[in-house]
Amino acid sequence: MNNKRWIGVFFALISAAFWGIGGTVAQYLFQQQHVDVNWFVTVRLLLGGTLLVGSQVLLGKPIFNIWKTKRDAVRLVIFSIVGMLLVQYSYMLSIALGNAAMATLLQYLAPVFIILFYIITKQQPFTKLDGALIFFTMIGTFLLLTNGDTSSLSVPVAAIVWGIISGLALAFYTLYAKPLLETQSSILVVGWAMLVAGVMFNFIAPFWQTSNMTWSTPTIVGLTFSIVCGTALAFWLFVASLNYISPKETSIFGTFEPLTAVVSSIVWLALPFGIWQFVGALCIIGMVLVLSLVPKKA
Repeated sequence: MNNKRWIGVFFALISAAFWGIGGTVAQYLFQQQHVDVNWFVTVRLLLGGTLLVGSQVLLGKPIFNIWKTKRDAVRLVIFSIVGMLLVQYSYMLSIALGNAAMATLLQYLAPVFIILFYIITKQQPFTKLDGALIFFTMIGTFLLLTNGDTSSLSVPVAAIVWGIISGLALAFYTLYAKPLLETQSSILVVGWAMLVAGVMFNFIAPFWQTSNMTWSTPTIVGLTFSIVCGTALAFWLFVASLNYISPKETSIFGTFEPLTAVVSSIVWLALPFGIWQFVGALCIIGMVLVLSLVPKKA
């Protein structure tokens, strides 16, 4: 492997690790530092979006082209609210009510929802591979949530519901953004979407309302990591990796995200994780890996 490919692999793995650990840090902030979820979502979106758009300003690139076409502008606003905001809010709420490992793995059900969408809309035929992937994903999800014991759930029902909503929102996010990404910079699409979503959610949870928060060193460090590394830098590294390796390879290394979320939750937050939950997690990660390896249809 040449040096440039090593750079791409490194960028892809670090971005996935930052995303995975970012979820664990968010759980720590919610459950141990008592950071309000709504306020956190507002600040994460506003600052994350500012960093991404600002990075393009520093590079001397135009940042307002996406707003010059009415079709792109309307699509961006819809993507910001129904895609970006719903993905961020549902994912964070699932973490707050449950844990980062579970929320991340449930969000990774998105590829199955995308397959089902294409089948239902008759954009692709139902194949044996689709059936196998859906079957193993359902088995994996069942084991993940019950640890093989049908009489109990490993997390509250509300956390499961919001985690599934997060997966559905991510499926919409992925499909709806495609036309924008064909003509616009991905960093600017995500950056502007974060800013628009943050401004909209600011009406619900203003970023300046921090009277109930306790500002401690762990809180500040956790917020900084989550916003800078777990949001802006993670996405920048993900996009940068595409300069050195193929999108398929980048998506394969992206499966490192849920694995990182699980491991960091167990090691750092002492999350109890049973043997059947590990099997369930491997089923879901394996499903994403298979989808990354299978050649894309025309």
